[in-house]
Amino acid sequence: IFGVNELEVNTNRVVGTYGYMSPEYAMSVIVSMKIDVFSFGVLVLEIVSGKKNNSCYHSERPLKLIGYAWQLWNEGKCIELVDTALDESCSPNEVLRCIHVGLLCVQDQPTDRPTMSDVVSMLTNETMILPAPKQPAFFVDVNPDEEVLDVLNNDSKHCSVN
Repeated sequence: IFGVNELEVNTNRVVGTYGYMSPEYAMSVIVSMKIDVFSFGVLVLEIVSGKKNNSCYHSERPLKLIGYAWQLWNEGKCIELVDTALDESCSPNEVLRCIHVGLLCVQDQPTDRPTMSDVVSMLTNETMILPAPKQPAFFVDVNPDEEVLDVLNNDSKHCSVN
């Protein structure tokens, strides 16, 4: 899909599952190497939490999984995100590192996301210092009438293949 010197490509249709799509792909149909990094970050957060990204998690306001993870990160309560099924099989430090890497992968700007080779290094090298994550993409209250969802659901150029 990428030419020799291309870092991103525009296409005319969205294909995929919206909860795993990077914002640049979902909103502008821009394809880059970093869209898979975003999807991987969502998967990491789902695995660690045992929760799906397409559900609401209530704190003070309804949030999707990425927003909920970000809120807990900012409050210093990331351990509350962890699925209790992982309690005995993983050390808290390993799980917190996975959450940290997951949040780095779902950054709003593709340039702020690590490459997949960096992700592998971050997960395998416990001494590697990780940068602080910035506010992730799609950190919004869940609202079924949200303008973005209306555009995506009503635009005939957008398709979803699950």
